[in-house]
Amino acid sequence: MDEQCLAVWPEEKPPAGIENCMDCGLYQHGSRMIWGEGNPHAPIMIVLDNPGAREDREGNPFICGTRETLQKAAAAAGIKREELYLTYVLKRRPTRAYDKWTARAACMQHLLAQLQKHSPQFVFCLGNVASQAFFDNPEAEVKTLRQMWHFPRGCKTTVSYHPLAVRRRPNLWNTFMEDWMFLVSSYKKSGS
Repeated sequence: MDEQCLAVWPEEKPPAGIENCMDCGLYQHGSRMIWGEGNPHAPIMIVLDNPGAREDREGNPFICGTRETLQKAAAAAGIKREELYLTYVLKRRPTRAYDKWTARAACMQHLLAQLQKHSPQFVFCLGNVASQAFFDNPEAEVKTLRQMWHFPRGCKTTVSYHPLAVRRRPNLWNTFMEDWMFLVSSYKKSGS
C-alpha cells in the first residue's frame, strides 16, 4: 500500500474573515473550523458531512477512521493524494446535538464558495448527509444515486457510502470500491 495512505493531509486555511463564522452555531461546540484538506486545485473534490477528530488527547495530529478508510480506498483505486481535495458540508465537527438543517443551510454558502473558487472536474459525495446537502434534496440516498453521473449545482457528481459506514460494515467495501472505480474510469477518460 502506498505511503500516502495514512498521511495527515495538509489543511487549506479558511478565507480571511471566515474562520470565526458563527452562522451555523457549531462554534459553540468548541471545535475548530476545518475548511478542507489535500490539494485545493485537485480535479476531484470529495464532500463529506463534517470533519472528524483531528488530534488525539495529547494534541498530536490524528487520522480518524473516516479519513483512514477514505485514504485506503483512494490508494486502492490508484488515485494520488495530489488528485484529491476533501471538504465538508459542515466546517466544524459537531460534539453534541444541534439543529442539523439550520447548520447545513448556513454552511452550504461556504461549500458553494469553494466550488466556485476551485472548479473541480468531479465531485464525489460520500454518505447520505453530504449527498442530501449537495443535491439540495432531503430525500437523496446513496443507494439510488450511486454508479451514475448527476449534475447538481452544475458539477459532474457521483456518490458512494460514507467511509465510516464502510468501516463499520466491511461488507460494503466492495461496493465502495466499485464506486471509486466508477469515478476513476471517467477521471482517466478525461485525460487528467
